[in-house]
Amino acid sequence: MEWNNQTILKELFLKGLSGYPKLELLFFVLFVTMYVVILLGNGTLITISILDSRLHTPMYFFLGNLSFLDICFTTSSIPFILGSFLSEKKTISFLGCAMQMFLGLAMGTTECVLLGMMAFDRYVAICYPLRYPIIMSKDSVSMAAGSWLAGVVNSAVQTAGVVQLPLCRNVVNHFLCEILAVMKLACVDIAGNMFITLVATTLLILTPLLLIMISYTLIIASILKVQFSEGRSKAFSTCSAHLTVVVIFYGTILFMYMKPKSKHTLNSDDMDATDELISIFYGVMTPMINPMIYSLRNKDVKEAVKHLWRRIIFMK
Repeated sequence: MEWNNQTILKELFLKGLSGYPKLELLFFVLFVTMYVVILLGNGTLITISILDSRLHTPMYFFLGNLSFLDICFTTSSIPFILGSFLSEKKTISFLGCAMQMFLGLAMGTTECVLLGMMAFDRYVAICYPLRYPIIMSKDSVSMAAGSWLAGVVNSAVQTAGVVQLPLCRNVVNHFLCEILAVMKLACVDIAGNMFITLVATTLLILTPLLLIMISYTLIIASILKVQFSEGRSKAFSTCSAHLTVVVIFYGTILFMYMKPKSKHTLNSDDMDATDELISIFYGVMTPMINPMIYSLRNKDVKEAVKHLWRRIIFMK
């Protein structure tokens, strides 16, 4: 399945778990279950943020965007993975591979920027509560649109650079056409592509992370000035869900893409078991637990969900 000489590739072979058929069946059941939970959880959050007038605030507008993003992100990958688990043919067309790279990178980048915007939203809400409706009611839509635009533009530039690379092999050591895994198949020096990736990582992943850190530093400083413990507790509770999502999401990304590589890993195209498990966690677990995190300690969301269920039961 691998070619040593440069040629025009019409399809690629995705290695994934092809050598472990029993594990494929186990992961198929697991992924189906998780995908259903993702659709139900995030779909519910989108529905209540639209139908419940109490949730027509910038915070829930961003949350609705995050839920829609998670559905798009997983829908661009999980159905294909499920199909590959059931099929002996593990190939994908080059065009399909390019689409996977574009969608995966676009959704991932958008989520990074969007989480930064959500941190700024919490900063304004806590540090400038009286001015919050005025500031965010005007800027929330443009901030969300900017997040999507940044993700699409970044992905378009990087994907365009990768699809122009001449490939010497057609075996991708991943479940999907992940952009770094496809780069490793190139016959030429990819230093230019890696530089673009580094710049994009700095601007669109690390810069939002810096914004998040600054926002929460200012938030904590503002909360500590509150004299009443009940007020401090309420302020912390409004931020805890978002902060938990940020830690999980960014922690996974930083571990995957910025951890030191061993000499063997640098000289080999094989993913180790840890990298495969982390890639699954990043792609599936985070979108699945996001709705749970935002619902567990949020009274408004709980009440909105109860109200939605009552409407559904009443309609029946």
